[in-house]
Amino acid sequence: MMHYLDAIEPDLVNVTRLFGIEDDALLAANPRFTWQAWEEAGKYRCRCVVGEKAVENAVSVPPEETDKRLQELHCKRAARRLVRQTMYDLCREVTGVHPPWGSLTGIRPTHLMQEAISRGLGEEAAKRYVVENFDVTPEKADLLWEIARVQGLLPPPEDRWMDVYIGIPFCTTRCTYCSFSSGELGKGKLVEPYLDALFREMDESCSVIADSGRKLRAVYVGGGTPTSLNEDQLRRLLDRMMLRFPGASEYTVEAGRPDTITPGKLAVIRDAGVGRISINPQTMNDETLRIIGRAHTAQQVVDGYAMAREAGMRHINMDVIAGLPGETVDDFAHTMDWALRLKPESLTVHTLAIKRATRLHFEKYRIPTGVEAAAMVDMGLATARKLGLEPYYLYRQKNMAGNLENIGYALPGHACQYNVDIMEETTHILALGAGGISKRIYEDEGHIGRAPNVANIEHYIARVDEMIARKRELFGV
Repeated sequence: MMHYLDAIEPDLVNVTRLFGIEDDALLAANPRFTWQAWEEAGKYRCRCVVGEKAVENAVSVPPEETDKRLQELHCKRAARRLVRQTMYDLCREVTGVHPPWGSLTGIRPTHLMQEAISRGLGEEAAKRYVVENFDVTPEKADLLWEIARVQGLLPPPEDRWMDVYIGIPFCTTRCTYCSFSSGELGKGKLVEPYLDALFREMDESCSVIADSGRKLRAVYVGGGTPTSLNEDQLRRLLDRMMLRFPGASEYTVEAGRPDTITPGKLAVIRDAGVGRISINPQTMNDETLRIIGRAHTAQQVVDGYAMAREAGMRHINMDVIAGLPGETVDDFAHTMDWALRLKPESLTVHTLAIKRATRLHFEKYRIPTGVEAAAMVDMGLATARKLGLEPYYLYRQKNMAGNLENIGYALPGHACQYNVDIMEETTHILALGAGGISKRIYEDEGHIGRAPNVANIEHYIARVDEMIARKRELFGV
Protein backbone atom coordinates (compact mmCIF):
# COMPACT_ATOMS: atom_id res chain seq x y z
CA MET A 1 0.00 0.00 0.00
CA MET A 2 2.72 2.43 0.91
CA HIS A 3 3.96 2.99 -2.65
CA TYR A 4 0.52 4.39 -3.46
CA LEU A 5 1.19 7.09 -0.88
CA ASP A 6 4.47 8.40 -2.22
CA ALA A 7 4.44 12.21 -2.12
CA ILE A 8 1.04 12.44 -0.43
CA GLU A 9 2.21 15.10 2.03
CA PRO A 10 1.18 18.02 -0.23
CA ASP A 11 -2.34 16.56 -0.38
CA LEU A 12 -2.44 16.32 3.41
CA VAL A 13 -1.25 19.93 3.73
CA ASN A 14 -4.18 20.93 1.54
CA VAL A 15 -6.44 19.13 4.02
CA THR A 16 -5.01 20.91 7.08
CA ARG A 17 -5.26 24.26 5.28
CA LEU A 18 -9.04 23.79 5.15
CA PHE A 19 -8.96 24.32 8.90
CA GLY A 20 -6.42 27.16 9.02
CA ILE A 21 -3.69 24.87 10.35
CA GLU A 22 -0.17 26.05 9.49
CA ASP A 23 1.83 23.97 6.99
CA ASP A 24 4.65 23.11 9.38
CA ALA A 25 2.18 21.12 11.50
CA LEU A 26 2.84 18.39 8.91
CA LEU A 27 6.05 19.39 7.17
CA ALA A 28 8.34 20.34 10.07
CA ALA A 29 11.20 18.11 11.17
CA ASN A 30 9.10 17.10 14.19
CA PRO A 31 5.51 17.55 12.97
CA ARG A 32 2.59 17.84 15.38
CA PHE A 33 0.29 15.89 13.04
CA THR A 34 1.49 12.38 12.14
CA TRP A 35 -0.01 9.48 10.20
CA GLN A 36 0.47 5.78 9.53
CA ALA A 37 -1.04 3.61 6.80
CA TRP A 38 -0.92 -0.14 6.27
CA GLU A 39 -2.77 -3.09 4.73
CA GLU A 40 -4.31 -5.76 6.94
CA ALA A 41 -6.92 -8.49 6.43
CA GLY A 42 -8.12 -7.21 3.06
CA LYS A 43 -8.38 -3.61 4.22
CA TYR A 44 -6.35 -0.45 3.91
CA ARG A 45 -6.02 1.18 7.34
CA CYS A 46 -4.87 4.64 8.39
CA ARG A 47 -4.26 6.29 11.77
CA CYS A 48 -3.68 10.04 12.19
CA VAL A 49 -2.53 11.55 15.49
CA VAL A 50 -2.06 14.98 17.06
CA GLY A 51 -1.22 15.19 20.75
CA GLU A 52 -3.49 12.80 22.60
CA LYS A 53 -6.15 12.72 19.89
CA ALA A 54 -6.19 10.04 17.22
CA VAL A 55 -8.54 8.93 14.44
CA GLU A 56 -8.35 5.55 12.68
CA ASN A 57 -10.27 4.57 9.54
CA ALA A 58 -10.31 1.59 7.19
CA VAL A 59 -11.55 0.79 3.69
CA SER A 60 -11.72 -2.47 1.74
CA VAL A 61 -8.96 -3.12 -0.75
CA PRO A 62 -10.48 -2.85 -4.27
CA PRO A 63 -11.19 -6.29 -5.77
CA GLU A 64 -8.89 -7.95 -8.30
CA GLU A 65 -9.43 -6.92 -11.93
CA THR A 66 -8.20 -8.50 -15.14
CA ASP A 67 -6.91 -5.11 -16.30
CA LYS A 68 -3.92 -4.54 -14.04
CA ARG A 69 -3.65 -0.85 -14.95
CA LEU A 70 -7.22 -0.21 -13.77
CA GLN A 71 -6.61 -2.23 -10.63
CA GLU A 72 -3.52 -0.14 -9.86
CA LEU A 73 -5.52 3.04 -10.43
CA HIS A 74 -8.40 1.94 -8.17
CA CYS A 75 -6.04 0.81 -5.40
CA LYS A 76 -4.13 4.09 -5.53
CA ARG A 77 -7.32 6.14 -5.35
CA ALA A 78 -8.69 4.11 -2.45
CA ALA A 79 -5.47 4.39 -0.43
CA ARG A 80 -5.02 8.11 -0.99
CA ARG A 81 -8.69 8.90 -0.30
CA LEU A 82 -8.49 6.97 2.96
CA VAL A 83 -5.45 8.87 4.22
CA ARG A 84 -6.88 12.27 3.24
CA GLN A 85 -10.23 11.45 4.84
CA THR A 86 -8.60 10.26 8.06
CA MET A 87 -6.52 13.45 8.35
CA TYR A 88 -9.68 15.45 7.65
CA ASP A 89 -11.62 13.63 10.39
CA LEU A 90 -8.84 14.37 12.87
CA CYS A 91 -8.71 18.09 11.97
CA ARG A 92 -12.50 18.31 12.17
CA GLU A 93 -12.47 16.80 15.65
CA VAL A 94 -9.62 19.01 16.87
CA THR A 95 -10.90 22.34 15.48
CA GLY A 96 -14.69 21.91 15.37
CA VAL A 97 -14.68 23.61 11.93
CA HIS A 98 -16.93 22.28 9.14
CA PRO A 99 -15.59 23.37 5.71
CA PRO A 100 -18.45 23.79 3.19
CA TRP A 101 -16.84 21.31 0.79
CA GLY A 102 -15.99 18.87 3.57
CA SER A 103 -12.88 16.82 2.95
CA LEU A 104 -12.70 17.65 -0.76
CA THR A 105 -9.48 19.37 -1.79
CA GLY A 106 -9.68 18.67 -5.53
CA ILE A 107 -10.72 21.30 -8.00
CA ARG A 108 -13.60 19.34 -9.59
CA PRO A 109 -16.07 18.13 -6.95
CA THR A 110 -18.67 17.60 -9.70
CA HIS A 111 -16.79 14.40 -10.56
CA LEU A 112 -18.02 12.85 -7.31
CA MET A 113 -21.65 13.54 -8.15
CA GLN A 114 -21.13 12.17 -11.65
CA GLU A 115 -19.52 9.11 -10.06
CA ALA A 116 -22.58 8.60 -7.85
CA ILE A 117 -24.93 8.97 -10.81
CA SER A 118 -22.88 6.50 -12.89
CA ARG A 119 -23.47 3.95 -10.09
CA GLY A 120 -27.21 4.27 -10.68
CA LEU A 121 -28.00 6.42 -7.65
CA GLY A 122 -31.04 8.69 -7.81
CA GLU A 123 -31.13 12.29 -6.63
CA GLU A 124 -31.51 11.77 -2.89
CA ALA A 125 -29.15 8.80 -2.76
CA ALA A 126 -26.50 10.64 -4.80
CA LYS A 127 -26.66 13.69 -2.53
CA ARG A 128 -26.48 11.44 0.52
CA TYR A 129 -23.39 9.74 -0.98
CA VAL A 130 -21.36 12.99 -1.17
CA VAL A 131 -22.62 14.23 2.21
CA GLU A 132 -21.90 11.02 4.11
CA ASN A 133 -18.64 10.08 2.39
CA PHE A 134 -17.01 13.50 2.09
CA ASP A 135 -18.80 15.62 4.72
CA VAL A 136 -20.00 18.08 2.05
CA THR A 137 -22.77 20.34 3.36
CA PRO A 138 -26.29 19.54 2.08
CA GLU A 139 -26.40 22.93 0.32
CA LYS A 140 -23.29 22.11 -1.71
CA ALA A 141 -24.64 18.63 -2.47
CA ASP A 142 -27.82 20.27 -3.85
CA LEU A 143 -25.64 22.50 -6.03
CA LEU A 144 -23.65 19.55 -7.38
CA TRP A 145 -26.83 17.68 -8.27
CA GLU A 146 -28.24 20.67 -10.14
CA ILE A 147 -25.02 21.11 -12.11
CA ALA A 148 -24.96 17.41 -12.98
CA ARG A 149 -28.58 17.67 -14.16
CA VAL A 150 -27.82 20.66 -16.42
CA GLN A 151 -24.68 19.03 -17.82
CA GLY A 152 -26.72 15.94 -18.55
CA LEU A 153 -28.73 17.99 -21.07
CA LEU A 154 -25.60 18.87 -23.06
CA PRO A 155 -24.03 16.66 -25.75
CA PRO A 156 -22.11 13.97 -23.86
CA PRO A 157 -18.32 13.90 -23.82
CA GLU A 158 -17.04 11.43 -26.39
CA ASP A 159 -13.64 10.49 -27.74
CA ARG A 160 -14.61 11.71 -31.21
CA TRP A 161 -14.80 15.39 -30.16
CA MET A 162 -12.05 18.00 -29.82
CA ASP A 163 -12.24 21.63 -28.71
CA VAL A 164 -9.88 24.43 -29.75
CA TYR A 165 -8.46 27.16 -27.53
CA ILE A 166 -6.76 30.20 -29.08
CA GLY A 167 -4.83 32.38 -26.64
CA ILE A 168 -4.15 36.12 -27.01
CA PRO A 169 -1.77 36.89 -24.13
CA PHE A 170 -2.07 40.68 -24.10
CA CYS A 171 -3.90 43.03 -21.72
CA THR A 172 -3.99 46.82 -21.47
CA THR A 173 -2.92 46.49 -17.82
CA ARG A 174 -2.24 43.51 -15.54
CA CYS A 175 -4.72 42.87 -12.72
CA THR A 176 -3.13 42.50 -9.30
CA TYR A 177 -4.78 39.09 -8.76
CA CYS A 178 -3.82 37.70 -12.19
CA SER A 179 -1.53 34.67 -12.57
CA PHE A 180 -2.37 33.89 -16.21
CA SER A 181 0.16 33.85 -19.00
CA SER A 182 -0.23 37.39 -20.30
CA GLY A 183 1.71 40.58 -20.74
CA GLU A 184 0.78 44.24 -20.82
CA LEU A 185 0.15 45.44 -24.35
CA GLY A 186 2.40 48.49 -24.01
CA LYS A 187 3.22 49.88 -27.45
CA GLY A 188 2.20 46.60 -29.04
CA LYS A 189 5.57 45.76 -30.59
CA LEU A 190 5.11 42.01 -29.96
CA VAL A 191 1.57 41.77 -31.31
CA GLU A 192 2.35 41.37 -35.03
CA PRO A 193 5.21 38.87 -34.50
CA TYR A 194 2.95 36.98 -32.10
CA LEU A 195 0.09 36.84 -34.61
CA ASP A 196 2.46 35.62 -37.33
CA ALA A 197 3.54 32.76 -35.06
CA LEU A 198 -0.02 32.04 -33.94
CA PHE A 199 -1.31 31.94 -37.52
CA ARG A 200 1.46 29.49 -38.41
CA GLU A 201 0.47 27.30 -35.48
CA MET A 202 -3.19 27.47 -36.52
CA ASP A 203 -2.33 26.60 -40.14
CA GLU A 204 -0.12 23.65 -39.21
CA SER A 205 -2.21 22.30 -36.32
CA CYS A 206 -5.76 22.44 -37.69
CA SER A 207 -5.27 19.08 -39.43
CA VAL A 208 -4.58 17.39 -36.07
CA ILE A 209 -8.34 17.16 -35.49
CA ALA A 210 -9.15 15.23 -38.68
CA ASP A 211 -5.86 13.30 -38.72
CA SER A 212 -6.62 11.95 -35.24
CA GLY A 213 -10.10 10.87 -36.36
CA ARG A 214 -11.99 13.52 -34.42
CA LYS A 215 -14.41 16.36 -35.07
CA LEU A 216 -14.42 19.98 -33.93
CA ARG A 217 -16.87 20.83 -31.16
CA ALA A 218 -16.23 24.29 -29.59
CA VAL A 219 -13.76 27.13 -30.15
CA TYR A 220 -12.76 29.59 -27.43
CA VAL A 221 -10.62 32.70 -27.93
CA GLY A 222 -9.27 33.77 -24.55
CA GLY A 223 -6.33 35.47 -22.96
CA GLY A 224 -5.28 37.94 -21.81
CA THR A 225 -7.77 40.14 -23.57
CA PRO A 226 -8.38 39.31 -27.25
CA THR A 227 -10.07 42.70 -27.79
CA SER A 228 -6.82 44.43 -26.84
CA LEU A 229 -5.97 43.80 -30.52
CA ASN A 230 -6.91 46.58 -32.90
CA GLU A 231 -9.80 46.11 -35.34
CA ASP A 232 -7.63 44.98 -38.24
CA GLN A 233 -5.69 42.50 -36.08
CA LEU A 234 -8.90 41.11 -34.56
CA ARG A 235 -10.46 40.74 -38.01
CA ARG A 236 -7.43 38.83 -39.32
CA LEU A 237 -7.46 36.59 -36.26
CA LEU A 238 -11.12 35.69 -36.57
CA ASP A 239 -10.90 35.27 -40.35
CA ARG A 240 -8.05 32.79 -39.84
CA MET A 241 -9.98 31.06 -37.05
CA MET A 242 -13.03 30.52 -39.26
CA LEU A 243 -10.84 29.40 -42.19
CA ARG A 244 -8.96 26.80 -40.15
CA PHE A 245 -11.66 25.79 -37.66
CA PRO A 246 -15.05 26.03 -39.41
CA GLY A 247 -18.27 24.38 -38.35
CA ALA A 248 -17.95 24.43 -34.55
CA SER A 249 -21.17 24.26 -32.57
CA GLU A 250 -20.03 27.23 -30.48
CA TYR A 251 -17.60 30.15 -30.77
CA THR A 252 -16.65 32.40 -27.84
CA VAL A 253 -14.45 35.50 -27.80
CA GLU A 254 -13.48 37.12 -24.51
CA ALA A 255 -14.02 40.88 -24.64
CA GLY A 256 -13.29 41.04 -20.94
CA ARG A 257 -12.00 44.59 -20.57
CA PRO A 258 -14.79 47.06 -21.41
CA ASP A 259 -12.20 49.74 -22.20
CA THR A 260 -11.00 47.62 -25.15
CA ILE A 261 -14.44 47.37 -26.78
CA THR A 262 -15.43 49.50 -29.76
CA PRO A 263 -18.43 49.30 -32.11
CA GLY A 264 -15.99 48.31 -34.87
CA LYS A 265 -14.53 45.39 -32.89
CA LEU A 266 -18.00 44.18 -31.93
CA ALA A 267 -19.00 44.28 -35.60
CA VAL A 268 -15.92 42.20 -36.46
CA ILE A 269 -16.86 39.62 -33.83
CA ARG A 270 -20.50 39.51 -34.94
CA ASP A 271 -19.70 39.34 -38.65
CA ALA A 272 -17.30 36.45 -38.05
CA GLY A 273 -20.20 34.40 -36.71
CA VAL A 274 -19.20 34.39 -33.04
CA GLY A 275 -22.27 33.93 -30.85
CA ARG A 276 -20.87 34.42 -27.34
CA ILE A 277 -18.67 37.08 -25.75
CA SER A 278 -17.62 37.97 -22.21
CA ILE A 279 -17.63 41.51 -20.83
CA ASN A 280 -16.22 41.18 -17.35
CA PRO A 281 -16.42 43.98 -14.78
CA GLN A 282 -15.19 41.78 -11.84
CA THR A 283 -16.71 44.54 -9.68
CA MET A 284 -18.87 47.62 -10.29
CA ASN A 285 -17.07 49.66 -7.64
CA ASP A 286 -14.60 52.17 -9.06
CA GLU A 287 -12.33 52.19 -6.01
CA THR A 288 -11.93 48.41 -6.14
CA LEU A 289 -11.24 48.60 -9.87
CA ARG A 290 -8.41 51.01 -9.10
CA ILE A 291 -6.98 48.75 -6.38
CA ILE A 292 -6.96 45.65 -8.57
CA GLY A 293 -5.37 47.43 -11.53
CA ARG A 294 -8.31 47.48 -13.94
CA ALA A 295 -7.90 50.52 -16.20
CA HIS A 296 -11.61 51.16 -16.62
CA THR A 297 -14.63 52.41 -14.69
CA ALA A 298 -17.99 50.88 -13.87
CA GLN A 299 -19.60 53.28 -16.34
CA GLN A 300 -17.46 51.82 -19.13
CA VAL A 301 -18.92 48.41 -18.28
CA VAL A 302 -22.42 49.82 -18.70
CA ASP A 303 -21.41 51.48 -21.98
CA GLY A 304 -19.81 48.23 -23.20
CA TYR A 305 -22.99 46.26 -22.61
CA ALA A 306 -25.03 48.90 -24.45
CA MET A 307 -22.62 48.75 -27.42
CA ALA A 308 -22.77 44.94 -27.49
CA ARG A 309 -26.55 44.90 -27.42
CA GLU A 310 -26.70 47.49 -30.18
CA ALA A 311 -24.29 45.34 -32.21
CA GLY A 312 -26.72 42.43 -31.88
CA MET A 313 -24.72 40.18 -29.54
CA ARG A 314 -27.17 37.55 -28.33
CA HIS A 315 -25.08 36.01 -25.53
CA ILE A 316 -22.98 38.10 -23.14
CA ASN A 317 -21.26 36.53 -20.16
CA MET A 318 -20.36 38.55 -17.05
CA ASP A 319 -17.53 37.56 -14.69
CA VAL A 320 -17.44 38.92 -11.14
CA ILE A 321 -15.16 38.13 -8.19
CA ALA A 322 -16.29 37.63 -4.59
CA GLY A 323 -13.74 38.55 -1.92
CA LEU A 324 -11.83 41.32 -3.72
CA PRO A 325 -9.51 43.43 -1.54
CA GLY A 326 -11.26 46.14 0.42
CA GLU A 327 -14.76 45.05 -0.55
CA THR A 328 -17.64 44.52 1.85
CA VAL A 329 -20.77 42.46 1.40
CA ASP A 330 -22.59 45.72 0.57
CA ASP A 331 -20.04 46.44 -2.18
CA PHE A 332 -20.68 43.03 -3.71
CA ALA A 333 -24.44 43.65 -3.43
CA HIS A 334 -23.91 46.81 -5.51
CA THR A 335 -22.23 44.71 -8.22
CA MET A 336 -25.10 42.21 -8.13
CA ASP A 337 -27.62 45.06 -8.49
CA TRP A 338 -25.85 46.01 -11.70
CA ALA A 339 -25.92 42.40 -12.90
CA LEU A 340 -29.70 42.48 -12.54
CA ARG A 341 -29.85 45.68 -14.61
CA LEU A 342 -27.47 44.53 -17.36
CA LYS A 343 -29.10 41.07 -17.66
CA PRO A 344 -26.22 38.91 -18.96
CA GLU A 345 -27.19 35.57 -20.48
CA SER A 346 -24.56 33.94 -18.27
CA LEU A 347 -22.85 34.94 -15.04
CA THR A 348 -19.68 33.52 -13.53
CA VAL A 349 -19.08 34.15 -9.83
CA HIS A 350 -15.43 33.59 -8.95
CA THR A 351 -14.04 33.54 -5.43
CA LEU A 352 -10.74 35.36 -5.07
CA ALA A 353 -7.73 33.04 -4.97
CA ILE A 354 -4.45 34.72 -4.08
CA LYS A 355 -1.61 32.91 -5.83
CA ARG A 356 2.09 33.33 -5.26
CA ALA A 357 2.56 34.51 -8.84
CA THR A 358 0.32 37.55 -8.35
CA ARG A 359 1.23 41.03 -7.18
CA LEU A 360 -1.71 40.92 -4.80
CA HIS A 361 0.01 38.12 -2.90
CA PHE A 362 2.75 40.53 -1.92
CA GLU A 363 0.69 43.66 -1.33
CA LYS A 364 -1.15 44.44 1.88
CA TYR A 365 -4.87 44.85 1.30
CA ARG A 366 -7.71 43.91 3.59
CA ILE A 367 -9.21 40.75 2.17
CA PRO A 368 -12.82 39.88 3.12
CA THR A 369 -13.15 37.06 5.65
CA GLY A 370 -14.33 33.59 4.73
CA VAL A 371 -17.73 34.40 6.24
CA GLU A 372 -18.01 37.54 4.10
CA ALA A 373 -16.89 35.68 0.97
CA ALA A 374 -19.49 32.96 1.66
CA ALA A 375 -22.20 35.63 1.94
CA MET A 376 -21.08 37.07 -1.41
CA VAL A 377 -21.13 33.66 -3.10
CA ASP A 378 -24.65 33.05 -1.71
CA MET A 379 -25.67 36.47 -3.04
CA GLY A 380 -24.31 35.47 -6.47
CA LEU A 381 -26.52 32.38 -6.42
CA ALA A 382 -29.56 34.45 -5.41
CA THR A 383 -28.85 36.94 -8.21
CA ALA A 384 -28.51 34.15 -10.74
CA ARG A 385 -31.89 32.78 -9.65
CA LYS A 386 -33.51 36.21 -10.14
CA LEU A 387 -32.04 36.38 -13.65
CA GLY A 388 -33.42 32.92 -14.45
CA LEU A 389 -29.94 31.39 -14.67
CA GLU A 390 -29.01 27.88 -13.56
CA PRO A 391 -25.59 26.57 -12.46
CA TYR A 392 -23.82 24.53 -15.13
CA TYR A 393 -20.16 24.22 -14.07
CA LEU A 394 -18.11 24.56 -10.91
CA TYR A 395 -14.47 24.34 -9.97
CA ARG A 396 -12.24 25.18 -7.04
CA GLN A 397 -8.72 26.51 -6.61
CA LYS A 398 -6.15 26.52 -3.86
CA ASN A 399 -6.02 29.53 -1.52
CA MET A 400 -9.62 30.55 -2.22
CA ALA A 401 -11.32 32.77 0.32
CA GLY A 402 -13.47 30.64 2.63
CA ASN A 403 -12.46 27.45 0.75
CA LEU A 404 -15.33 28.22 -1.61
CA GLU A 405 -15.73 27.82 -5.38
CA ASN A 406 -16.16 29.38 -8.81
CA ILE A 407 -19.59 28.80 -10.37
CA GLY A 408 -20.87 29.43 -13.88
CA TYR A 409 -24.58 30.16 -14.33
CA ALA A 410 -26.48 30.45 -17.61
CA LEU A 411 -29.97 30.76 -19.01
CA PRO A 412 -31.43 27.40 -20.06
CA GLY A 413 -29.91 26.51 -23.43
CA HIS A 414 -27.00 28.95 -22.97
CA ALA A 415 -24.44 26.82 -21.11
CA CYS A 416 -20.97 27.27 -22.62
CA GLN A 417 -19.91 23.86 -23.93
CA TYR A 418 -16.22 24.77 -23.86
CA ASN A 419 -16.38 25.78 -20.19
CA VAL A 420 -17.89 22.43 -19.27
CA ASP A 421 -15.37 20.53 -21.39
CA ILE A 422 -12.30 22.30 -20.01
CA MET A 423 -13.42 22.32 -16.38
CA GLU A 424 -14.58 18.71 -16.29
CA GLU A 425 -11.58 17.55 -18.36
CA THR A 426 -13.70 15.18 -20.42
CA THR A 427 -12.87 16.41 -23.94
CA HIS A 428 -9.65 16.65 -25.95
CA ILE A 429 -8.32 20.21 -26.23
CA LEU A 430 -6.11 21.60 -29.01
CA ALA A 431 -4.61 24.74 -27.42
CA LEU A 432 -2.86 27.33 -29.57
CA GLY A 433 -0.81 30.32 -28.49
CA ALA A 434 1.56 31.17 -25.65
CA GLY A 435 0.73 29.33 -22.44
CA GLY A 436 -1.91 27.06 -24.00
CA ILE A 437 -2.01 23.44 -22.79
CA SER A 438 -3.31 20.82 -25.20
CA LYS A 439 -4.93 17.83 -23.52
CA ARG A 440 -5.65 14.29 -24.63
CA ILE A 441 -8.11 12.34 -22.51
CA TYR A 442 -7.29 8.66 -21.95
CA GLU A 443 -10.62 7.75 -20.38
CA ASP A 444 -10.01 4.00 -20.12
CA GLU A 445 -6.65 4.55 -18.44
CA GLY A 446 -7.87 7.30 -16.14
CA HIS A 447 -5.27 9.89 -17.02
CA ILE A 448 -4.69 12.95 -19.20
CA GLY A 449 -1.79 13.58 -21.57
CA ARG A 450 -0.62 17.18 -21.87
CA ALA A 451 1.42 19.18 -24.39
CA PRO A 452 2.08 22.66 -22.99
CA ASN A 453 3.10 25.63 -25.09
CA VAL A 454 5.77 27.85 -23.56
CA ALA A 455 4.23 30.81 -21.71
CA ASN A 456 6.83 33.47 -22.52
CA ILE A 457 5.61 35.38 -25.58
CA GLU A 458 9.04 35.89 -27.16
CA HIS A 459 10.00 32.25 -26.57
CA TYR A 460 6.71 31.15 -28.14
CA ILE A 461 7.39 33.23 -31.24
CA ALA A 462 10.87 31.74 -31.60
CA ARG A 463 9.81 28.14 -30.89
CA VAL A 464 6.40 27.86 -32.55
CA ASP A 465 7.49 24.93 -34.72
CA GLU A 466 8.37 23.02 -31.57
CA MET A 467 4.88 23.75 -30.19
CA ILE A 468 3.34 22.33 -33.37
CA ALA A 469 5.44 19.18 -33.08
CA ARG A 470 4.39 18.69 -29.45
CA LYS A 471 0.72 18.57 -30.46
CA ARG A 472 1.29 16.10 -33.25
CA GLU A 473 3.19 13.85 -30.88
CA LEU A 474 0.47 14.08 -28.22
CA PHE A 475 -2.29 13.04 -30.61
CA GLY A 476 -0.15 10.55 -32.54
CA VAL A 477 -0.41 12.18 -35.97
